[in-house]
Parts: sequence; structure tokens; C-alpha cells
Amino acid sequence: MQKLSPRERARRAKRVEGPRKTRGALTGDEAERLLSTVDETGHSNEERARKQRLRREQGTAGVEIDPLSGKDPSGADTDRIITRYAMIFVAVFVAAIVLVQVGWGYVRRVTTATLAEDASMRSVVRSLGMGVEWGGGFTQFPAEFTVQEADERTHRIEVSVTDADSSSELEAFATSQVQATALSVNALLNPNIDTVVYHVKVRRDAEGHFLKSRFFGFVRPTGAASPFMTFVWTKTTAEDGVRFDCSITGVDAATQESLHDAITSKSTPAALINYVMGDNDEEIAQHVMDATQGNEGIAEGVQEMLDEVAQRKAEEEARRAAEEAAQKEAEEAKTEEAAEPADQEP
Repeated sequence: MQKLSPRERARRAKRVEGPRKTRGALTGDEAERLLSTVDETGHSNEERARKQRLRREQGTAGVEIDPLSGKDPSGADTDRIITRYAMIFVAVFVAAIVLVQVGWGYVRRVTTATLAEDASMRSVVRSLGMGVEWGGGFTQFPAEFTVQEADERTHRIEVSVTDADSSSELEAFATSQVQATALSVNALLNPNIDTVVYHVKVRRDAEGHFLKSRFFGFVRPTGAASPFMTFVWTKTTAEDGVRFDCSITGVDAATQESLHDAITSKSTPAALINYVMGDNDEEIAQHVMDATQGNEGIAEGVQEMLDEVAQRKAEEEARRAAEEAAQKEAEEAKTEEAAEPADQEP
């Protein structure tokens, strides 16, 4: 009998015994059943695993997957999904802005008082607080205001506002003129209102500079407010229609000079500005000479404007004189008619 070496004997013994089994190990069927409940992401989800296994069996593994829902770990379609959601967000955002603007405009029109129909303390306060319709939109007023009078029985409205948004005399004048015009014209359309007085006040520092609101209007200047100017709008009914007149009062010499310097220049017709501000003829002529020095074309144009202004002024004075004469004759006629029966008594 051939004698075997120890190594050969061990090899033959291992062949006879077969592979060893690990205690508690899963069989092939058990492992397949367990893995059938795990999806492609490694999570236990029997329903999803069944659908994914069926998809692989049908050879449709390249199905479209949404990466944001966890079905596409590779993220191959991320750019398309992000673009779609970005477009949806922009569309919703724009639609929301449009709806807010339309809604706010509707609310403003509903809540804005109509001074042509009702000119009371409540309606004037609401108009100054919410604004009034003027032109194609709304005209806002300063947040600080008071209403001294608003009564259809006295045919008068008087308000005061404090401008905290202007930085100079010219800016305050331009802004206040628009605000006073918007409020006055809306109120004078009421048949029971004949006069609207719009006082404008400002706050100044020690050097006379305007004090403005800061931090987008949240921090307002403090201190006493000084008068700046007053707009007086009046309505006069005549045979040829209704005439609106506006006069500006309460402008001191320093403010008038500052406005004059800010508005006029060597190339602007200063005569009309001076006419509005109330300068006399000598001052107008001097400003015309200063503004048109060395430029004959401008001088001719300014002279034409002066002639036109003078002609209109003369026509206005003649019309007023005729109205006064007619009114005086009518009063004399009424007086004579009233006196005739008394003379005829026995």
C-alpha cells in the first residue's frame, strides 16, 4: 500500500467532507427573497422593488426619472427640473405682483374720498391721508397735516401740511404746487366750495437748510415748523363759464430770491418767472436784459412773450372793468326801480 504524505491525506479528507456551512447563513432562495424587497437605492421597499425588477425584466431601465423625488440618484435631469421649477416660480411671482397692484389700485379708488361730491372734515382728512386722483394716477400728500376748516356751508377748505421730503426751496415749491393743485381742483369741482387754502410748512436747521426724513422716511425731523408759502385757489362763476384762480402768498424775500436763482439762468426767459412772483416792470426789464445779453434771438423771443403777457393783462383788466361797470349799472337800475313806486304815491 502506498504511503501518503500528510498534505495529500489532508487534501483527500477535505474532498470527502465537502464545503463547510456557516451557522445561521442564508440559503440561495432565502437571500433572493430578501433582496427582492430592497429597491435600487438600498432601502427596504417591497412595492418599489417589485416595480423596478419588473422594469429591468422588460428592458426599460432608461425610463425618465425625476431627481427631486429620489428616483434618479445620478441627477442626469437636474438642469431640466430646475429650469421648470424656476419658470413656475417666476410666473407665480409676477402674477402675485400684478394681483397686488391691481388690488391696491382698486382699494385706493374705493377708499379715496370724492371731494366733488362731499367736502367735509372726514373726506378731506381721508384725501390727505390716502391721496387724490390727479391725471392718470394718485397724488400723495405729506404724512404730517392738519385740517383747519372743511365746510360746504362756508364754501371754504383750509389745510396745512409739513413737507419733510424736499431738500431745497425749488423742490418744495414744485412738489407743493402739484399737491395744492390736485387737492384744490378736486375740491373746487364741488358746487359748494369756492376757496381752498393750502399752507405749506418746512423745518430748517440753524443755517436755514431744509431738514429731510431719513432711512426711507421712517425717521422724520423734529422741531418747530416754519411757514414756507401758501396757495390760495378760488373759483368764480361768470357768464362765460367758471374761472379758477391761484395766488401764492407768504413767500419771504429770502425764499423768493432762492427760487429766482434756482429757476432762472442766462438762457431762460426770466420775465415770466418774475411776472408770476410779482416783480415790478423795472425788475422784469432788468432781468430780461441780463438774460438776453449777447443773444438777439432770445431777446426777440422774450420781448414777444412780454408783449403777449402785457396784452393779456390789459384784456383781463378791461374785462374786469366792463364787468364792474355792468354790475354797477344793474345795481343802479334796481335802485331806480325800487324808488319809482315811492315817488308815485299820493
